Amino acid sequence: MERRIEKAKLSNEHAVFVGDVGEVGEPAAVERELDKVEADLALARGRILHARFLDDRRADPRELALFERATHLYRTLGDAAGEAGSVFWEGCFHQVVRSDLDRAIPLLEQSYDLATAAGDRYTQWEALRHLGIADHAAGRLDAAREHLEASVRLCRELGLPAAVAANQVGLIYIAAAQGRRDDAVALAAEAYATAEACGARRIMLQVAEARIHAMAPDTDHGETHDQSAP
Repeated sequence: MERRIEKAKLSNEHAVFVGDVGEVGEPAAVERELDKVEADLALARGRILHARFLDDRRADPRELALFERATHLYRTLGDAAGEAGSVFWEGCFHQVVRSDLDRAIPLLEQSYDLATAAGDRYTQWEALRHLGIADHAAGRLDAAREHLEASVRLCRELGLPAAVAANQVGLIYIAAAQGRRDDAVALAAEAYATAEACGARRIMLQVAEARIHAMAPDTDHGETHDQSAP
């Protein structure tokens, strides 16, 4: 980022004092590099605001605007991987902050398609996770299980143990809802050990709650739970 900003400064100085910007890059090329910086920064700022929301549950209207700005810039630049990431966060905003699945699901699906085309497995697992959560909330248990298990496989390949355990929380609830109590208990044991090993304390608590839910004889196993935080 600092290199790109310095290059823009040098381009300006050469234009003013020398009249030749060729040595440091054409202004259009430098401007594209700055657009990339702006897109990355907007996405990062939006993610920080989302993290604040998860902490205090107070929505900040700037969050969506930042993600949308990043999407516009990545799309203009032809950066499919960047666009996949920012579109995912737009979908995540509508799903988690606004509880608006009608807006969220198409964005999550678009994000997954873009990430697949770009070979961006990191965004793929995030999109699959949130599509699984949306399916679970809608009672589409088979589809939810398929999405979450696919997300788990990607997380294992990428070496993301906390994400594996986080996805398994949803799979515990799904197993319980489908009457697969033994599977739910086994998943809970594996997920807890995985979360503990990587210090994911929040996920450990979620796993413990999911196991209690799965084991309760009078639990309504059709009930869904909030696992929407990425």
